[in-house]
Amino acid sequence: MSARIAYFDCFSGASGDMIIGALLDAGLKLDELRRGLRKLKLRGYGVSARKAVRGGFKGTKFDVKVSRGKHPHRKLADIVSLIEASGLSQTVRRRAKSVFKRLAAAEARAHGTTPGRVHFHEVGAVDAIVDVVGAVVGLELLGVTGVHVSAFATGTGYVDCAHGRLPVPAPATASLLEGYPVRGIDAGRELTTPTGAAILTTLGASFGVMPPMRVERVGYGAGDGQRSGGPNLLRVFLGRPPGVGENGSPCETDAVTRLETNIDDATPEVCAGAIERLLEAGALDVWLTPVVMKKGRAAWTLHVLCENHDAGKMAETIFRETTTFGVRAEEVRRLKLPRKTVRVKTRYGAVAVKVGMMDGRVLTVSPEYEDCRRIAAKRKAALRDVYDAAKAAFARGQVASK
Repeated sequence: MSARIAYFDCFSGASGDMIIGALLDAGLKLDELRRGLRKLKLRGYGVSARKAVRGGFKGTKFDVKVSRGKHPHRKLADIVSLIEASGLSQTVRRRAKSVFKRLAAAEARAHGTTPGRVHFHEVGAVDAIVDVVGAVVGLELLGVTGVHVSAFATGTGYVDCAHGRLPVPAPATASLLEGYPVRGIDAGRELTTPTGAAILTTLGASFGVMPPMRVERVGYGAGDGQRSGGPNLLRVFLGRPPGVGENGSPCETDAVTRLETNIDDATPEVCAGAIERLLEAGALDVWLTPVVMKKGRAAWTLHVLCENHDAGKMAETIFRETTTFGVRAEEVRRLKLPRKTVRVKTRYGAVAVKVGMMDGRVLTVSPEYEDCRRIAAKRKAALRDVYDAAKAAFARGQVASK
């Protein structure tokens, strides 16, 4: 399957449930979403979807029903551990963790504390965890590799939360929207929630007008209740970038940022530490190449690939962890094989395997390194033996049940 992109039109704001509702309205299957969410070891909730009319227009309302009883407030580390312990794909885990880390940073800034000490109330409740993970799972199930977002509509008035009555947009939402296009609507209520802002600003590759695309589907996610001034809906356009899938093209495309800097006065240990920190911060890839600089000095070029919205964070990490005085940055487009992740049965246990496809044929099979490393350590086996067993299991069709 060639690349698909999504454009979220936030003409009436955005929330976690509206994002999932829009994806369901555009073709995501609720049963498939439920199966994906079951990989998250979270109990005490149920999800449902129904058609709803807002301002004379039909959309899909997604609901999370939390069971009665006490549900704990969680810190960022608790939520990250929950996601890491799940059976979700590596991409979903990484993106969901990034959303919550961004939420934690915004909450910490609003309340004058650190991200690790933030107690998540509304955003850390069961329904918000389901919203964040469900949105990321839904995008993966629909084959979306690039997310684009319009200007965010912000409302007016006040919102009641665990910290009392706050002005709209709430402080955490205002922090999340710094640097992104917004427009005010005198709605007398909150339109863009912290969860909705965190999901879209974390996953979005561009913000503003719709990028060039061949539209395949349009979906509408319904918000809670009616409101004056327009339909309470979030619209999503699903389609393909120009040229992708045309004339038999098998490639997926997306846009990322490439950062580079030359370093001639740092030890190999410093460079290795910088690579580790950049990967921890969410870099897609990091590598070093040897170069010769002016005056014949041997040096390294540090290369970083990251999501566009992470470019600033990556540059800060480079400046903090290395001796460089400058970083070059440019947006680049990638051509990628369409891929999927399956789990195969081996004598060591189930291993995730990434499968690259072209025209419906398997071209390359790559067991997930982290899975192999973890299983090898647990079973006291050689890493290459686990790796080879996973490739052999895929060749024999030994796919683990979902």
